[in-house]
Amino acid sequence: MKEFDTYIFDLDGTLLSTLNDLAASTNYALRWAGMPERTIEEIRMFVGNGVKLLMERAIPNGINNPKFEETYAKFREHYLEHNLDTTCPYEGIPALLRELKRRGKKLAIVSNKFYAATQDLAKHFFPDTIKVAIGERETIRKKPAPDTVLEALRQLGASKEGAVYIGDSDVDIMTAKNCGLPCISVLWGFRDKDFLIQHGGTIFVNKPADILGE
Repeated sequence: MKEFDTYIFDLDGTLLSTLNDLAASTNYALRWAGMPERTIEEIRMFVGNGVKLLMERAIPNGINNPKFEETYAKFREHYLEHNLDTTCPYEGIPALLRELKRRGKKLAIVSNKFYAATQDLAKHFFPDTIKVAIGERETIRKKPAPDTVLEALRQLGASKEGAVYIGDSDVDIMTAKNCGLPCISVLWGFRDKDFLIQHGGTIFVNKPADILGE
């Protein structure tokens, strides 16, 4: 595996195992609204484009449902309180980040999760290794637009040359392409290898240490 100067990571499904908490908040909101709940596997395929689109996919008739905004608000309210209930780093991730930092690499998180939750999770789990964490907000286009990655590079004082983007989904592959960056696709996240190959994935890792070439 080539060594890079700057490593920009997706969050959900890449650094953190968040699916159970996302599913719990989704189904809490659906129950509140009297709507049918969703299975873990359904929610696994709904995530990756931000929580609003997650809820559009989970709610019958999506954004056209008259109770959409209320139900989405219930999701956000619940998730901000419960996003640490079961969420944790994947095995090997803390050690990977520590080693990259020891080697003097620049590190950032770029997520389609809303901004407050992205910041909270980064500070909670990676306070000593990742200082730049960018989430979804009104003033910047979310992935797969390149804007959040370019903002991360700006905050890091890093150039695209020598940078790599690391994620677990088709959205991440498209994001890297739109930024002109190579993409490492991890195989422990929300999408499997066949799916990622179909969506243009070319570099794969089975465990975090593989990113170090170990």
